[in-house]
Amino acid sequence: MSQIPAVSREWHLVRRPQGWPVAEDFALREVPVAPPAPGRILVRNLHMSVDPYMRGRMNDVKSYIPPFQLDKPMDGGAVGEVVASADERFAVGDHVLHGLGWREYADVDAKHATPVDASLAPLSAYLGVLGMPGLTAYAGLFEVASFKEGDSVFVSGAAGAVGSLVGQFAKIKGASQVIGSAGSDEKVTLLTEKYGFDAAFNYKNGPVAGQLREAAPGGIDVYFDNVGGDHLEAAISSLNVHGRATLCGAIAQYNDTEPAPGPRNLALVIGKRLRLQGVLVGDHAGLQQQFVQDVAGWLRSGQLVADETVFEGVEKATDAFLGMLRGENTGKMIVSFTR
Repeated sequence: MSQIPAVSREWHLVRRPQGWPVAEDFALREVPVAPPAPGRILVRNLHMSVDPYMRGRMNDVKSYIPPFQLDKPMDGGAVGEVVASADERFAVGDHVLHGLGWREYADVDAKHATPVDASLAPLSAYLGVLGMPGLTAYAGLFEVASFKEGDSVFVSGAAGAVGSLVGQFAKIKGASQVIGSAGSDEKVTLLTEKYGFDAAFNYKNGPVAGQLREAAPGGIDVYFDNVGGDHLEAAISSLNVHGRATLCGAIAQYNDTEPAPGPRNLALVIGKRLRLQGVLVGDHAGLQQQFVQDVAGWLRSGQLVADETVFEGVEKATDAFLGMLRGENTGKMIVSFTR
């Protein structure tokens, strides 16, 4: 058993955001640390994830995942090192993936910890390309959108953790064209020059529908939606007959205080026989083995690029979260804890 610290710092939600979250909605607090009880392990977190879905959990509404509780630690994906173990499945020094981020030390039920191998990939990769965002991209493209070779694919939020992988997966598997949208000219250049997208545009430079028609005059077969709003409306107009859309996120609307209007062209779904389907990664655990095999191979071969934007220190976690909501990340937003 390693030396156990007396206290740990953890982030609490202290009030529910109205619109865009602000620093005053959160508090970094010290809490005592105790040895783990039987069946539990104490983990020193090394990296934690901040993700768009966490914004929804800050609202006290019924959803597919319970809301964060006020004056309680928030949670989310994290990877760390076991520093004390009261379960025979884990030894001190093991690295594990678990769901108790937003804190320096986590008291984890061993049943909810997954071993990870730092020799196969950097530990932070298990929060990104080899973790939840990667599986979301993989399942959303191949299973939900029924991607097939030759499809023309449009990805919104294409420079983010999920979108950047969706576009690359599609290229690797033989898409005829991959188009991405992003929120800056720099990200547009990144999409085409680094991630291999065939075309990309800055959605701030003009109406999305017009820019998408220009990039894909022959229409699109698959749309992977990370944004919602005008992007979804534009995609419905550009989707070909029997097109498919995977609805993964609607980050453009997460901080709205009034209900956002739906796409004005939903009637097109009927005539085009479109399929619009939501994706939640938890429904696709059966793909895990194939996903890891495929993606690890693409990483090794150099076919796949997985970028991270890193904030250093637990005290920077809310800065990273707010930056992610503003689209300041390229690839996966990660908070790394230094010692």
